[in-house]
Amino acid sequence: MNLADTLNLGCACQTLSLPLLREQLETGPALDGLVARLTLSHPHLFSASAVFMDSAMERRIQQAVAAIERVIALPAWQQQALARAPAIAAHDHGPAGVFMGYDFHLTETGPRLIEINSNAGGALLNAALARAHSACCNAMGQVADPQGALRALDAVFVDMFRAEWTAQRGHASLRTVLIVDDAPEQQYLAPEFEMFRELFAAHGLTALVADATELQWRGGALHHPALPPGMPVDMVYNRLTDFYLQDDNHQALRQAYEAGAVVLTPHPRTHALHADKRNLIALSDTDLLAQWGVSEEDRALLSAVVPATQRVSAGEADALWAARRGLFFKPAAGFGARAAYRGDKLTRRVWSEILAGDYVAQALVPPSERLVRVQDETQRLKLDLRAYTYRGQVQLLAARTWTGQTTNFRTEGGGFAPVMVVP
Repeated sequence: MNLADTLNLGCACQTLSLPLLREQLETGPALDGLVARLTLSHPHLFSASAVFMDSAMERRIQQAVAAIERVIALPAWQQQALARAPAIAAHDHGPAGVFMGYDFHLTETGPRLIEINSNAGGALLNAALARAHSACCNAMGQVADPQGALRALDAVFVDMFRAEWTAQRGHASLRTVLIVDDAPEQQYLAPEFEMFRELFAAHGLTALVADATELQWRGGALHHPALPPGMPVDMVYNRLTDFYLQDDNHQALRQAYEAGAVVLTPHPRTHALHADKRNLIALSDTDLLAQWGVSEEDRALLSAVVPATQRVSAGEADALWAARRGLFFKPAAGFGARAAYRGDKLTRRVWSEILAGDYVAQALVPPSERLVRVQDETQRLKLDLRAYTYRGQVQLLAARTWTGQTTNFRTEGGGFAPVMVVP
């Protein structure tokens, strides 16, 4: 094993400092007491143990993200992805979409891409968490944040939103940003919405957390009643999982987006080009990528990183059922591990639902593990890794640790964990 694997499976040190976490999370008066509230409402959100990763693995992830973004930029890719998406995805106003999430399992032969998410949550929480872990030894202190990147992340995130604004509005002034979701106060990551509001406000922007039903489309602009009279909504940080704005409650936002009257990020086009699970089929098809002109180097990289994926169809039902123990089944439009199943856990009833739905079957890649201390005992938890990216550049690596069939925040000792890159 390399050093990172040795540490993950042999070091159960708990390095999370609650005073540091409080300092990092409670950055404004509106966030006072947040750590105490999270301890009660989200007891398994944060892991007390960091995850270690080999530096070669980190480089491979960056290379894979860059290669995938090059493929997605190809006209042939965009044509096939947009052809199966609703018409709203054809709009291209300029923004690329903030907080792309590339999720990986780490194997002995390198990272394997599990899925891509177009509105990955948790980046601000993970940045704060990483800054709240203290070194348990000199060696860890040398890898915690050697370049000071974590301290600069808040500014990097704000600059990303400003870049999205500039891509659509040029040199016009950005004044208002709304963080929008359905019933935002009821969402699991609602505390992060408040953190973003504080972050935007600290950089001179008028920022609100808003329910999508509160938005109003009138006079060629998007409005919210909490803004000063006559002040429109300039930008929406979109946390909705209605990726194509098809719900009746989202019509005001849909109309404003289609008219180009608001800068929406991420947006329907982002989801269609990146996050539809059927894209994994093309990414794992070396012959198809060759036809599209993807370089031999990128094809070799993607062949090693993207597990073989295929469409679930009635014609392949018998063969897929027979091979199910080596497959993972995901809904094409799914997110957050909802309605996703390991093949070896399938019942006939669930299998019939999969055949009736729109699913893909991906070669099963078991996750690696992390040793953690839970009370007075140690146990191994599964782990996956998320790369938060913007325009093909990795901004932050974060891990999630859990037990069960799919990633969750219900595991004692599990949750978000910072990633320490070691030689």
